[in-house]
Amino acid sequence: MAAAVNMSKAVTATSTTTHASVAESRKATAKLEALQSVERGVQTHWEQIKPFEANAPQPGEPSPPKFMGTFPFPYMNGMLHLGHSFSLSKLEFASGYERLKGKRVLFPFGFHVTGMPIKACADKLKKEIAMFGPDFERYVEKKEVVEEVSTEQEESADPTKIQKKHGKAASKNTGLTYQFQIMRSMGIPNEEIKDFADPKHWLYYFPPLAIEDLKAFGLSVDWRRSFFTTDVNPYFDSFVRWQFHKLKQHVQPKVKFGERYTIYSPLDGQPCMDHDRAAGEGVGVQEYTGIKLRVMMEDLVSTPDAERDQYKGNAVGKALTTPEMLRALGDRKVYLVAGTLRPETMYGQTNCFVGVDITYGIYSVNDKEAWVCTERSARNMAYQKLFQEPGTVNKLGELKGSDLIGIPLNAPLSSFEKVYTLPMDGVLPNKGTGVVTSVPSDSPDDFVTLRDLKKKAAYYGVDPKWVEPFFDNYPTVLKTSKFGERAAEAVTEKYKINSQKDKSQLAEAKAETYKEGFHHGTMIVGEFSGKPVSEAKPLIRSKLIEEGLGFPYCEPDGLVISRSGDECVVTLAPQWYMDYGEESWKALAEECLAQMEFYSPEVRNQFEKTLDWLSQWACSRSFGLGTRLPWDPQYLIESLSDSTIYMAYYTVAHLLHGGTLDGSKPGEANIKPEDLTDEIWDYVLLKGPLPKNTTIPKSTLEHMRREFEYFYPVDLRVSGKDLINNHLTFFIYNHTAIFPKEQWPKSVRANGHLLLNGEKMSKSTGNFMTLRDALKVYGADATRFALADAGDGVEDANFLEKTADDAILKLYTEKEWIEEVLKLASEGKLRSGPLTWNDKVFDAEISRLINEADKHYRHTLYRESLKTAFYDMTNARSEYRKATTGQGIGSSATEGEEYENMHEDVIRRYIEAQALLMAPITPHWSEHVWMDLLKKPETIKNASWPEGRDIDTSLIDAASYVRNLVGKIRSTEDRATARNKKKGSKEAASEEKDKTKLRLFIASTYPAWQEECIEVLKTTWDESQQKFTNSEVQALSARGLMKNKAVMPFVKTMKQAVEARGPVAFDRKLTFDELQTMKQNLDYIRRELASIKIQEVEVVMKEDVKEEGWEKDDLKKAEGSLPGAPTYRLV
Repeated sequence: MAAAVNMSKAVTATSTTTHASVAESRKATAKLEALQSVERGVQTHWEQIKPFEANAPQPGEPSPPKFMGTFPFPYMNGMLHLGHSFSLSKLEFASGYERLKGKRVLFPFGFHVTGMPIKACADKLKKEIAMFGPDFERYVEKKEVVEEVSTEQEESADPTKIQKKHGKAASKNTGLTYQFQIMRSMGIPNEEIKDFADPKHWLYYFPPLAIEDLKAFGLSVDWRRSFFTTDVNPYFDSFVRWQFHKLKQHVQPKVKFGERYTIYSPLDGQPCMDHDRAAGEGVGVQEYTGIKLRVMMEDLVSTPDAERDQYKGNAVGKALTTPEMLRALGDRKVYLVAGTLRPETMYGQTNCFVGVDITYGIYSVNDKEAWVCTERSARNMAYQKLFQEPGTVNKLGELKGSDLIGIPLNAPLSSFEKVYTLPMDGVLPNKGTGVVTSVPSDSPDDFVTLRDLKKKAAYYGVDPKWVEPFFDNYPTVLKTSKFGERAAEAVTEKYKINSQKDKSQLAEAKAETYKEGFHHGTMIVGEFSGKPVSEAKPLIRSKLIEEGLGFPYCEPDGLVISRSGDECVVTLAPQWYMDYGEESWKALAEECLAQMEFYSPEVRNQFEKTLDWLSQWACSRSFGLGTRLPWDPQYLIESLSDSTIYMAYYTVAHLLHGGTLDGSKPGEANIKPEDLTDEIWDYVLLKGPLPKNTTIPKSTLEHMRREFEYFYPVDLRVSGKDLINNHLTFFIYNHTAIFPKEQWPKSVRANGHLLLNGEKMSKSTGNFMTLRDALKVYGADATRFALADAGDGVEDANFLEKTADDAILKLYTEKEWIEEVLKLASEGKLRSGPLTWNDKVFDAEISRLINEADKHYRHTLYRESLKTAFYDMTNARSEYRKATTGQGIGSSATEGEEYENMHEDVIRRYIEAQALLMAPITPHWSEHVWMDLLKKPETIKNASWPEGRDIDTSLIDAASYVRNLVGKIRSTEDRATARNKKKGSKEAASEEKDKTKLRLFIASTYPAWQEECIEVLKTTWDESQQKFTNSEVQALSARGLMKNKAVMPFVKTMKQAVEARGPVAFDRKLTFDELQTMKQNLDYIRRELASIKIQEVEVVMKEDVKEEGWEKDDLKKAEGSLPGAPTYRLV
């Protein structure tokens, strides 16, 4: 293994996905190959001139505005896929735009290798090598049945917690059983797979492949600043150790040590954080209050089986009182333990519920108590110091839920001395303890279930005495102004809930009841009566725990599987943690959030919700790859905690180890890793004093500080929305703890996940594509084109292969047209001199589209940017070409027609503008047009955004008016022709065929009654409220206008226009001279309507049409014309 990573070295992995064969099966690959040839040539040029290497200005040099954008470094346990490319493309497009706007752009890119995933994969390979041999030659292929495990769980109804949406649904299940099979699926040669049993091999294998792919993608990265994480890179290791020293030594320490609940893998023996998980990323800890309902064993044991209550033909509690079970229990008291989110309601308990088909265990807590619950919950309890032997589950016996029905219980705080265990539909074995305590006054589920049991006692097999006395006289606990003292009953009526089967209504009712009770409820029972529920809840919880009637219990809020394949639990363990959620730190994070740009209210809202619930976060682990905690080196810093401020490291990485990812060779600054003390980092990043005991020259340190202070803060961080709940919020927290306000991040742009052809990307289904595959099948620019078109919001976007395929043809065709038209220009075959009306219109449209694209790029709306820069620009060009050359008219073109031809200056402006507008999205295509076709002396990367100029909107309005008119006439006549054909009227068809003259009627004024209506409406517009007073009818009546049936439809239309556009809509004056516009475009109109046999166009003013000398149809048509809305007839 080389000591350093040479980033120019080509490393190749073979693609095996089905998409790679698309290129070979495509009928015509010449266009793709031509574009790929252009891309290779452009990339070679960029390698030579290095346009993406950005440095801070030297002292005395001008200091241009800067833009620093970053992307969460990808985890390097495989190849980059389209999902990476989609999020990454947003920053790539932004960087290209900001560069054109004159900013010095820094786009760095690093690689994340911290944590368990690589180590877990390497360990799996070690085991598989031991099982099957170094080349897996002893493995015998067999059919595997793979079941996908659902991680969806019923949502918590705790109103104190904001529910996180576990939206990262990208399947990590490949459908392959062994790690070596996964490596083969990546295209890694079988003989090389054994090398990956060494975790460090991954670090030197995948990052160079990623760089190779990203360069082929055209990514505008300063690769000098790249690195990978962990202590393998001693420079980055020094930076992270400095960061954690700063956090721990803070005036209000941000890193603390203590016992806390965290997701934990018993197999790995350490916390399992988000990036260590094969399933369950984003799943957090759900905290319950465990309620101990004592089984009244004395009642059961003292009553013979024959004399006990019966449940479906069996004596109640029979399985619990067998001699074997009693011996196993010994002197222990037995409790059914329920997990509740509402301890304040325990005063209202009337019974508890179990699932009749669920398997329950009886688990020894110590020599005095045994608890009945599910095995899953017992496993969690064992790691929370609730059992005598931590981590050990001592199972005394096993029961079915049906064995527990009818058992008498003593429920803590209940007003009933004895309650019973009852059956309930829908009790989940994978949520809580499998035992549900019942409070019918405040739980719709409990109320409806008890009501069902009372109505159908025989059907459910329950003794009415277990239900009726409790349901008929259930106690109340709290009161709200909305629902009174019996919230569950009231909300059940509101949602018309008839039974337990009304799941959706019950879910809504439950959410509303719990929320109302917590935020607006007042206790009416117990020692905390009169207190708001929000205050009483923690007090009652503490009371239950202190009196031994309850206990704190936690579990994962969903299924979590570690990379080692272990189902995780929640443990209570001493550990180092980040004190997120601490009030003063949270206030700083909220201050930072308030001043940031998020480009979407949904994203801001998600950040705000995350700040509400986020609290302590374990930042240490025992195994894996990473940086060791500087003050407690037995622990490693976990993968989401070493990646919060590394963006600052980018600013100096090229000076420390430029050209190597692992820092094995010193960079330009010639600094040794061991010389990077905390004092050095303080000087460079925090304006600290110049260190006294250092061998690093002051000029070098000043250079490093200058790089940092010029490029920082981060102007834009782009990421998938799934990182808002962890990384992106940590990013904000840590910046506020370490850096001054002027270096806090400026903006975050979050996007949704990427679908492929409308379906979730999944390796197991084959609907998956790596970046390398996409580049092979479509090339870089067509892939980028389709990524821009895929979508911009936080909802899931969609990469359509058809769009990428079509982009090849579109880009090639446009390139060909540019080549042809520039050839005409070089031969003197384009017009020069004064601009015609068509030239001016096209020039104005170019300016309008430049400004429109500017707005879309500025707001990071890249689908709209693409639409404007490519589709709208080419459409405007096509209209201009059609008007000036006749190209595009089609078979209806008149032979011998003369055209004015295109103007060379306007065409050149169009080509330049389109190349620039498309440069952020299709940089290779634009560079080729710019340098190879337009013969510009410098790369387009040094060019500026095109000038929008002052736009003559009257020209654009006039052109739209003419085009819309032509389109309206053509569609109207086409419909008329179709109707005549359908009716079979030969006479009508023949008559229409003879009509070759178009007579247009235009009006210079609006009807007097319309002007009067507008005057009335103006008096009813409230400028301060920006709305109408709706008092126009009386005023219209007073003027006698209501007699005209056309008045109210017109008034309604005008009101809608004013409400949409403001009072400016009252002014209906055209921005252009309608008659002059018509006269200038008579030939255009005639040519456009040649398909309906028009040979002559005549324009008539409405005022000139009198009764004398005009046909009746002319009078009627003229009367209907309005300014900007001409009428016509064929004659």
